Amino acid sequence: MAEHRAVLLSEAVDALAVRPEGTYLDATFGRGGHSRAILALLGPQGRLVALDRDPAAVESGAQIADPRFSIEQVRFSQLDEVLRALGIAQLDGALFDLGVSSPQIDDALRGFSFRMDGPLDMRMDPTRGESAAEWLARASESDIREVIRDYGEERFAKQIAAAIVAARAAEPLGRTRQLAHLVGEAVRTREAGQDPATRTFQALRIFVNRELEEVSLSLPLAAARLATGGRLAVISFHSLEDRIVKRFIRASGVPDLPRDLPLRASELPKALLEPVGRAIKASPAEVRANPRARSATLRVAERTEAPWRN
Repeated sequence: MAEHRAVLLSEAVDALAVRPEGTYLDATFGRGGHSRAILALLGPQGRLVALDRDPAAVESGAQIADPRFSIEQVRFSQLDEVLRALGIAQLDGALFDLGVSSPQIDDALRGFSFRMDGPLDMRMDPTRGESAAEWLARASESDIREVIRDYGEERFAKQIAAAIVAARAAEPLGRTRQLAHLVGEAVRTREAGQDPATRTFQALRIFVNRELEEVSLSLPLAAARLATGGRLAVISFHSLEDRIVKRFIRASGVPDLPRDLPLRASELPKALLEPVGRAIKASPAEVRANPRARSATLRVAERTEAPWRN
């Protein structure tokens, strides 16, 4: 199994502008690369709370014996209740590293990868919810088509959905290589450098884990908790996630108003978040060392002193 490498590690941690006595949230612990880097910058009174819904990630985090650190097994849309239970009213920074981690992809039993044969699961928390195989066994052809089209941005979604429904009538569709082969047969036009099953597996993973909904719910919760000057840093790995992040930061700025509106500058609504720099991509050196960093995009915003608008 490949060693997990936190993507954009120094860039994301630098973007948080960590204050030694500050309180921080790592909403997606993974295997703790970002968390350990944040802890290294915190002083004795600093605090870091980590979240992850993957039991294996939480087990890994439990090995960090540091009184400044705690980890909870929850979805990151539950961050508000976790912080409330811990008595934390404000954060000095929040980091989201979206998508799946290398250990999840590289473990055939998790069913995330079409490169290895394993059960078609794809759940980030394999103890809860419906697996990809269970959903594919009951979903209508139109629902399968819409998921693959909308979450995978797959132009052959219609053909793939039809192939899945036809195949499951003959035998259960429960293995990753089984699905990958089926998709490969349905997709006749191949993109250079990309397996035909890539978009379908992405779509099913996003849907099964409700990933886009989680991002949409979590960003305003985290931003509302930021103290003035606190930073929100989000690493996304595909256009659907990045679009949500970009639109959220933009919507938290000064609203677009008619030009002829009779308002003084002092009367204009204040921005809640201000972008910090431009979107950051992994360097060529990082991509060479870790090809999974190729699609990563880091966006950063800073909380202003304006009161949060619910």
